[in-house]
Amino acid sequence: MNGVIFATAMWLLSRMVIAIAMLVIAPLLPAPPGGIQPTVSWDVFLAWDSHFYQAITISGYDYVNDGQGHNVAFFPLFPLLTRAVMSGGLPFNVAGTVVNNLAFWGALIVLYAWVQESHGQKVARWTTAVLAWCPFSLFGTVIYTEGLFLLLSTAALRSFDRKHYGWSGLWGGLASATRLPGIALSPAFLLVAWREKRPAIAYFPSLATAGGLALYSLYCGIRFGDMLAFLRVQQAWQPEQAFYGQGWLKMLVQISAGTVNWNRGWLHDPWHPLIFVTICAASYFLWRSRSLGENAQSRAEDCIPHYTPHPTPHTLNPVLRCSSWRSHLKRLCVDQGYGFYSLGTLLWLLAGDPLINMIMVWGGGYLLVRQRTKLRPVAVTYGLCSLAVILSPGRTISAERHAYGIVSLAIALGLLLARYPRWGWTTLVFFTLVLVSFAIRFSQHLWVA
Repeated sequence: MNGVIFATAMWLLSRMVIAIAMLVIAPLLPAPPGGIQPTVSWDVFLAWDSHFYQAITISGYDYVNDGQGHNVAFFPLFPLLTRAVMSGGLPFNVAGTVVNNLAFWGALIVLYAWVQESHGQKVARWTTAVLAWCPFSLFGTVIYTEGLFLLLSTAALRSFDRKHYGWSGLWGGLASATRLPGIALSPAFLLVAWREKRPAIAYFPSLATAGGLALYSLYCGIRFGDMLAFLRVQQAWQPEQAFYGQGWLKMLVQISAGTVNWNRGWLHDPWHPLIFVTICAASYFLWRSRSLGENAQSRAEDCIPHYTPHPTPHTLNPVLRCSSWRSHLKRLCVDQGYGFYSLGTLLWLLAGDPLINMIMVWGGGYLLVRQRTKLRPVAVTYGLCSLAVILSPGRTISAERHAYGIVSLAIALGLLLARYPRWGWTTLVFFTLVLVSFAIRFSQHLWVA
């Protein structure tokens, strides 16, 4: 019950922040270039991909193999659930918002329960907070599929981890009928079942998970005569690239040299790379001083004598001096942690979205690998398979949002912040600021992810 209360509180508070940003703050701001002036209505939750789901829900699928974008690229489960809610008399913008928000609430509850079973209450709370307050949790409120996908994929992983293979297959099949990345569950279940030498029934979820995608592919074959129609239309949203990974290289240059310099093709703005190098140098020296401080702290601990029942002034003074030195170094390391966050914030203000996108995918992958021995095997395997799906095209569009949908990354970060709660609170404050920014931008119909 405590887990349900905590998850509900995180969901409610974070959704309130989004609602205030979209319905109170955004309408007071002037319309930005290329955007619109938001109104106080349900329409603020309807933008970008939401229009495709609206068309599917109301009019059904359309597809022609003409190289253009068609709504067949979007999978059917979310529109079906929204249509079911609309049968009660609600308009699409209300029904779609309700479905996604309730699903996201359920995802937080299931996640808390799973992490508490595996890692304890402290890690469960940090993980739930990370998923609720991450800036891309905005897509668990607007009319997108993130909330539903997180609910189904997390439920499938938890069921498999608890060896409830029937439920795991059901949730996995529904997940792959929600979004294409859901297919990453299938190889994850297969590999874990093989590696842990589980019984034959453990291979069932892998097949059942692929069933959701297979049924949609069969529908496309019957309806449009092309079983891969949902893949062919993806090219309409993916820009041509001269080589694999060109988008990631572009992001790296934008972070280090600046978008203006990338667009101009030469060093038009020398300040951006100069500030970038300064921030990197400051981070390096801060890291070096932290390493030296930790080594000195270790030496200070070694110098503390063993406890004696009757300490004398000769034995007491070194203890006091070493304890004071150790306390000073501990405070110094904490202050350096805040220094890292300050430099990180400056780098975000300098580089903007490319930095966040790079950190979400590559930083998330690095964190997952570093925490692999502490995570459940199915969580690690699913995380790596999902990252492989994201990176396989070599393109970057919406990669950061898809990375947010990998629940394993949230658990890995929750484990880290549970060890360093001071950094955790600073992280949540930063998340909240960016979340408000994203919510305002989305309500203005500006691109977020």
